[in-house]
Amino acid sequence: MSRYLVGIDLGTTNCVVCYIDKTAESSVPILFKIPQLSDPGELKEEVILPSFVYIPDENDIPEGSLALPWKEKQELAVGELARKMSPKVPTKVVASVKSWLCADNVDRMSAILPWNRNNPKKQLSPLDATATIIEHMKNAWNSQMAAEKPEDILENQTVVITVPASFDAVARELTVKAAGLAGLEIILLEEPQAAFYSWLNEHGEDWRKKVSAGDVILVCDIGGGTTDFSLIKVSDAEGNLTLERVAVGNHILLGGDNMDLTLAYSIAGKLKKENNMVLDAYQITGLTYGCRRAKESLMSDSGTKSEKLTVLGRGSSMIANTISTELSRNEVYEILIDGFFPECALEDKPTDSRRAGLRTFGLKYESDPAITKHLAAFLNSNCKSEKDLPNCILFNGGVTKADVIKDRIVKVIKSWASGTRDVKILTGTNPDLAVALGASCYAFVKEGSGIRIKAGSSRSYYLGVETSMPAVPGFLPPMQGLCVLPVGAEEGTSLDIDYSGLGLIVGETTDFHFYSSKFKKNGKTGSVIDNIENSPDIDELPSLAVNLEPYGDIPSGSLVPVNLHVEYTETGTLQVWCIDKRSENRWKLDFEIRKDQNQN
Repeated sequence: MSRYLVGIDLGTTNCVVCYIDKTAESSVPILFKIPQLSDPGELKEEVILPSFVYIPDENDIPEGSLALPWKEKQELAVGELARKMSPKVPTKVVASVKSWLCADNVDRMSAILPWNRNNPKKQLSPLDATATIIEHMKNAWNSQMAAEKPEDILENQTVVITVPASFDAVARELTVKAAGLAGLEIILLEEPQAAFYSWLNEHGEDWRKKVSAGDVILVCDIGGGTTDFSLIKVSDAEGNLTLERVAVGNHILLGGDNMDLTLAYSIAGKLKKENNMVLDAYQITGLTYGCRRAKESLMSDSGTKSEKLTVLGRGSSMIANTISTELSRNEVYEILIDGFFPECALEDKPTDSRRAGLRTFGLKYESDPAITKHLAAFLNSNCKSEKDLPNCILFNGGVTKADVIKDRIVKVIKSWASGTRDVKILTGTNPDLAVALGASCYAFVKEGSGIRIKAGSSRSYYLGVETSMPAVPGFLPPMQGLCVLPVGAEEGTSLDIDYSGLGLIVGETTDFHFYSSKFKKNGKTGSVIDNIENSPDIDELPSLAVNLEPYGDIPSGSLVPVNLHVEYTETGTLQVWCIDKRSENRWKLDFEIRKDQNQN
């Protein structure tokens, strides 16, 4: 039995660890201060661990200056020092690791980060980079919390790690695998749910006075690198209020970082016009970090009306060429509010302005910065009528600390309901810390204390089955989609798929095709979608190319009659098993996949 219930917000920009001590008199979540380097040789303990990994070359910093309490000889740094180095040496710092973990257009198992460094010996795979960050938090915990009691190491505790609600089965599986590489067994929880568990914990039994049956709650999470939407519905079940997560949005690479960059380019344009100064990439990067600090101050209610920004010159006359300018609160409001949160109609959709036939691989950044349009597309897809639109909002993420942003989002949603429905903001949580706090509360709930949000799988999952038909020149047999997990299936679900005539090829490398959908809510386990490759609202996951070894005297290339067994595990991952009808031999189809079958 674990002593601690630990919640980890594995954020795109920042990580936070929170825990509940079950031996304490009161089950109050406590924030864990994470030891990390703030500068070479300088160790600090902070609640927030920036999600950055710095991989220096041999002569970049003094020997021994990356030492940590648990290991003196370190080849990399995680946290504040890495964040500080990002604008100075961007090709030596891994950032946005979580977004890379769900990027299906790259090999997430290969050493590709930092992107464009082109030195595999000094690069990490998205999987290994994630494991590196988790391992830092594990070692920090063990050095602080288990120094006198070895049994209190993090490996022995109940650990919940949060992921975006939009993460598909592959990204979830890779998160679990990354934690395993760091030595942890974990449970997964969607970030918007975690934020809502934090709100529930903050209000205790009084939460029932804050919401009512029929309320639809939008969890609007806008962080540094991503935006995430979820809907939670409040219902009445025999006099008791129940909560159910009914919809999740896409993984949107759009957040505070985009806003900082926008301000930087705006200032760069002003400097070119007024001072004939053209900034290079290095100066733009430095200016972006200055704009971030200015933005946070200017958008705060207690902040200043203007902030000074300094742009360093380049070359021998660096000091002489240094130029200062000011960024006003009105400029920030005009650029960010109108640019990222414009008023729009519910029918509006984000536009894709990309036109080039050739594009570089990398993260799939959004081309339309209008977050309100992304919200409109999400609600338009999941709300059948105006009464289904949210009437309560829980804001989360650092961007939503600004009242002016929250007010604009509320105003826009009200306009979609023809102004006839009030929209209430649910308060009482810290946007920077709520996810980790809520994750620890969720672990407490799983042990039988408190109300649980009914959620389950946010997607339906389908396995591609090639149909049998006579050969036709230039025509491939259509692919059927066999539903192996429906939307809403709860963690711990175990299903046998009723589908006769299914054969598995063993002893040869073959492709397995997986598909998912957020909208096939009527799909039942064992149901079939004909020609799934051309079906709307269906997303194809990267195919799995694998050679399943035959058992015993089964010849290679044999077609083995099998039944399918599916498990949606307690950790929140999907497992598909092929079971030989004649011998009960089993083959597991893993979601640990690569796009290039030659790399398997």
